[in-house]
Amino acid sequence: MATMPAARPRAPFFSSGPCAKRPGWKLENLSTEALGRSHRAKLGKARLKRAIDLTRAVLEVPADYRIGIVPASDTGAVEMALWSMLGARAVDLLAWESFGEGWVTDAVKQLKLEDARVITAPYGELPDLSQVDTRTRDVVFTWNGTTSGVRVPDAEWIASGRDGLTICDATSAAFAQALDWAKLDVVTFSWQKVLGGEAAHGMLILSPRAVARLESYTPPWPLPKIFRMTKGGKLIEGIFEGETINTPSMLCVEDYLDALEWANSLGGLKALIAKADANARAILGWAERTPWIANLARDPATASNTSVCLVLADPDVLGKGPEAIAAVAKGIAATLEREGVAHDIGAYRDAPPGLRIWCGATVEKADLEALTPWLDWAFAHEKAKLAKAA
Repeated sequence: MATMPAARPRAPFFSSGPCAKRPGWKLENLSTEALGRSHRAKLGKARLKRAIDLTRAVLEVPADYRIGIVPASDTGAVEMALWSMLGARAVDLLAWESFGEGWVTDAVKQLKLEDARVITAPYGELPDLSQVDTRTRDVVFTWNGTTSGVRVPDAEWIASGRDGLTICDATSAAFAQALDWAKLDVVTFSWQKVLGGEAAHGMLILSPRAVARLESYTPPWPLPKIFRMTKGGKLIEGIFEGETINTPSMLCVEDYLDALEWANSLGGLKALIAKADANARAILGWAERTPWIANLARDPATASNTSVCLVLADPDVLGKGPEAIAAVAKGIAATLEREGVAHDIGAYRDAPPGLRIWCGATVEKADLEALTPWLDWAFAHEKAKLAKAA
């Protein structure tokens, strides 16, 4: 049996959402002045507007794009866009993992769009982006597949002169990957991913072209109150100035502000991307040197630097079939959870059996480097159990 490693990660938090809090985070560091006050009071609106302004600064969002805080996390933000904007023209829907598949379900089965073309790829791969008609059709896609660890390499496949809108779920990409704003009309994310904020609040970013769609198009289906962004054919500007549609948690707002201030102190977007890149290299470099594990993303050019997804590659385990593969993968995650070394690193329930390790900027590279010997140890432990059972 392999010897248990001596050194442990300082922070064993590698969940892909909600993600690890920033290094040095303490609850007592959060401002409490706005707590117990109405979010519509002058102070509450000022703090919400501060969150919007800091988001623009750190994420380098163009000045003419609107940024709104909306209900129900990234899911709520995407749903608002789909239900409010789709149906005006034909749409291409891209899916290569579970969340993209969810947006396909919305468009095809719920909204029942007649001219919806679905372009898919299996876990670990990216669809053929050359098939996408970004010039005449709307396009819905995830920038980074959170449950597959596969991202688009860039936005070169999106036409600059286009009539349709690009609707991008960027929840595990924002603050860790360079988003090409000129090619994106709707961008969504949640606080709980790269900046390690709390769940249930989403961000919706709209280009002028997206605003024009909202003000010129009325969908044929009824819209719930929390989806409505226009009144009398005009954008409700207050939503993008801190006047939220429903009541936000001001404690979560303060937590998000703390994360944004921390991001600023690091050096902003470039520093956050560099940190995520270095973190991912720590895990992916180990995987390249380790025969029993492999990156689920087959093309290194499309491999995520945040939600790194790994699959077993050991021939002895693979030869024992799907049940054995799943058992070993689950055993590794459970063992390290029990040891207090790594929490929440199992693959997403719909993804191939394996591990998923968050490498966003709130995770420290030293903790990832300390994790890898434990992964080797846990695998050896699980493989020995499998051999004994046989």
